[in-house]
Amino acid sequence: MNCRNCNKKLKKFMTFGKMPIANAFVKNLKQREYFFELAPSYCPKCSLFQLIKQPNPKKLFHKNYAFFAGTSLKMQNHFKNLATKLITNFKLKKDDLTVEIGNNDGGVVHYLSKRNFRNLGVDPSTNVAKSAKRKGVNIFNNFFNFQTAKLIKKKYGPVKVFVAQNTLAHIPNIDSVFKGVETILSKNGIMVTEDPYLPEMLRKCSYDQIYDEHVFIFSLTAIKNICEKHGLQVFDIEKLDTAGGSLRYFICRNGSRKIKQKVLSQFKFEKKLNLLNPKTYKKFKNSCEKSKKSLLNILRKLKKDNKTIVGYGATSKSTTIFNYCGINSNLIDYITDTTPTKIDKFTPGTHIPVKSHEHFKKNYPDYALLLAWNHKNEIFKKEKYRYSTRGNWIIHLPKLRIIKK
Repeated sequence: MNCRNCNKKLKKFMTFGKMPIANAFVKNLKQREYFFELAPSYCPKCSLFQLIKQPNPKKLFHKNYAFFAGTSLKMQNHFKNLATKLITNFKLKKDDLTVEIGNNDGGVVHYLSKRNFRNLGVDPSTNVAKSAKRKGVNIFNNFFNFQTAKLIKKKYGPVKVFVAQNTLAHIPNIDSVFKGVETILSKNGIMVTEDPYLPEMLRKCSYDQIYDEHVFIFSLTAIKNICEKHGLQVFDIEKLDTAGGSLRYFICRNGSRKIKQKVLSQFKFEKKLNLLNPKTYKKFKNSCEKSKKSLLNILRKLKKDNKTIVGYGATSKSTTIFNYCGINSNLIDYITDTTPTKIDKFTPGTHIPVKSHEHFKKNYPDYALLLAWNHKNEIFKKEKYRYSTRGNWIIHLPKLRIIKK
C-alpha cells in the first residue's frame, strides 16, 4: 500500500486485528457483520500517519449513521465558540459564504445560520443532514471532493471560510479534498480544520483514536506537506482538548497571510519527536499492548469478585478497545448511552448490549468504565450525585486508574 498523499510505500508497524465497522451497532445477533484488518502505518517520506486499509466510505457514512455530535454539550459550545471566532477575528460578513464539510447534525454552520450568515453544510449521511436542515442549515447531502467543489462554486460562488472539524481524518481521497479547497476558496479566504493530533495520540497512547473512520491521524508536518501540493499554507494553529488532544489549523493561499511564529515553533517541536523514526512507532505499539493487558487484568479481577461493570458511552472509539482487547459481555454487563439509534442494540463485533441512560440510573453498577474518556469533565458533572456517593469509575485512557466513590 502506498501513501495517499505522496505515493511512497507505507511502513506498517502493527495491527489491531480484525475489526468491524465502528458505528455499525447490531440490531439482530444473527445478522452478518463486515470485518477488515485495522492496521496503522506511517509514510517515511511525508510523515502522514494512516490506515493500510479503510472500508468503503459508503459503509461508514450513510442514512443510518449512528453518531450525532449535537448530543454533547461540550461539542455544542465548541461549535458556537468557533462560529464567534470566525465572525470576530476574520471579520466575516453576513453575505460571505461559509462551507462546512462533515457538519453532522449542525456544527459551526448551525450557529452561523442562527445569526443569518450565508452557510452550506456538506455531509453524506442522510439522517444527520436532515437533522441539520431542521435547524436551519442549508444542506448539500454528498461527499466533498474536487467534483462536488466545482458544483458548489458554480451554484454559490467562492467560499470565504471552509470548515472541516474532525472530518478530514475521515476522507481517504485527501488529495481530491484539497484540490477542491484550492478550487473553491476565495482569494483571501481561509480553511479551518481540526483533527486528533498525532503527537498527542502517541504521548497518551490513546489508540482508540484509530478506527475505521480515522483513515488519518495528522501532524502539522503532514498537513504542511499536503498543503504545499495545492498552493496553500498553514498560517496559524490552536491547541485543543477535544478528542483527547487536537490541533486546529488555519490555512490560506500561499502568501496571502503572514505565518505566525507559533506555527514555526510547532514544526521544530515535531522534528524533535522523530515522526519518521521506526522506533517511535515501536514504542507506541508496546504501549498499546501494555494498556490492553492492564485493562484486561483489572476487569477480570473485578468480575472474579462478582462486581457489576458497565461501559459508559457507546463510542466509535470503544469498538477498537473492545475488539482489540477481546472484551465482551463476560466482562462488561452492558453499555449505557443516550443516542436513540444505539439503544437496545449490541456493540459491533463483541455484542455487548447497549441500554438507555434511564436504565443506568435505576441500576447503578459497582464500576463504570468511562469509554468517552475525553468527555470526562462533562460526564462527571452530569453524574455528580451518583459519582460522588455510589459508584466507582474506571478510566482506561490515557492511563489506567480507578476513581473510588
